[in-house]
Amino acid sequence: MAEPPFRPAIPGRPLTLPLWPLTAMCGLVPLWWATGAFFLIWPVFGVLMLALLVRRGRVALPPGTAWWCAFLALALLSAIRLEHGSSVFSSGLRYSFYVTALIACVYIYTAAGELAPWRRLLRPLCLFWLALIALGWIGVLMPRLSVTSPVEILLPNGIAQAPWINDMVHLHASEYSPRALEPTFRPAAPFPYTNNWGSTYALLVPCVLAYLLSVRTGALRIVLMVSLPLSVPPAFFTLNRGMFISLGAGMLVLAVRAARRGNLRVIASVVLVALLGWLATLVIPVNDLINERTSSSDTTVDRASLYAEVLNKVADSPLLGYGAPVSVDTTTADAPVGTQGQFWMVLFSHGIPAVICFVWWFVAVARPLARARSSAGQWLAVVPVIALVQLPFYGLTFQNLTVTFLGVGLALAALDGPVNRAIPGDLVPARPALAAP
Repeated sequence: MAEPPFRPAIPGRPLTLPLWPLTAMCGLVPLWWATGAFFLIWPVFGVLMLALLVRRGRVALPPGTAWWCAFLALALLSAIRLEHGSSVFSSGLRYSFYVTALIACVYIYTAAGELAPWRRLLRPLCLFWLALIALGWIGVLMPRLSVTSPVEILLPNGIAQAPWINDMVHLHASEYSPRALEPTFRPAAPFPYTNNWGSTYALLVPCVLAYLLSVRTGALRIVLMVSLPLSVPPAFFTLNRGMFISLGAGMLVLAVRAARRGNLRVIASVVLVALLGWLATLVIPVNDLINERTSSSDTTVDRASLYAEVLNKVADSPLLGYGAPVSVDTTTADAPVGTQGQFWMVLFSHGIPAVICFVWWFVAVARPLARARSSAGQWLAVVPVIALVQLPFYGLTFQNLTVTFLGVGLALAALDGPVNRAIPGDLVPARPALAAP
């Protein structure tokens, strides 16, 4: 029987939340990408989930929410510093993703508090993972694929051809330089940039392992087990140093915590993931490919130039920043100042107080998660650690930010109470309580 949108209302008790918005948002990623709506549909789901939360009422906010709300207030206030009307849309879209991430976190945290089945709570992130790997393989097998999307056709030509908009709505399987005689193809789909792919991959690995360590049966478990080794080639071909560093740091923290708690299952899973990576290096000369790429480009020098310019300019507007990244002719990079790393974007765009609130949210949620003891909980607990490592190097603004907040929302809810405890359908606990087995 199909699940009703809500459980029957009980007088004085809130309605339970349906999980299909999260499943549609994350599970239909190939559809959103193929239509060119991947970046536009995400905030729409944010509005939908907010409406469902308001309809439910009596929502408990996860730890760290105050810090993120303070960041949102400062980011909104910094909009008065925008100097160009063309920056309004890009800044507004980024802001909508910041808000959507918080809504998604509260939504899944609340759903977990209603003791929704653990496998259903983790399913959206697992479906996102499968979509990421499938589209990553398209980038490996058909790296020159470039298709005009339906959304791109519908947009006015002047808007669709704007570089930033075109990157979002035009379909690219990989990122490469078309002017190079021997270009390096790096899987990117469903994102326009390879770094977004690598960032999301590193953040989703703990979610997949959490599912495998907590759900013992089912077709999705089998598919995920097969997908792990299949994910390694597209991941390695991204040549994302930040992906390797952040995931490695998260696994190191996890291994230390598991060793202190004597959790052999977690230690074994860390060893398995590391072994898969090592075996891949025997077939894919990833070190040589990375060295070849870095020796033929100035990405490191360009990044250093951008970061220095951020520090130079933020001194003139420390409280509210400049509202958005800006293009200048005083750096060696083509990219605008305030890009090439989320930390630098927030610092430049919204100011020093905003970046303190932004970074402290990750610290505020990582600290309580350090006491997670279940196998799944310990894997989810390193999601904010991986994100923290990525902040100086990767943009953590769009879908990868939502992935982070979803993983953190589940991890926070998993600190207390049993998983999948059989309870009457009309019983809602007084506070969120859920733990991975």
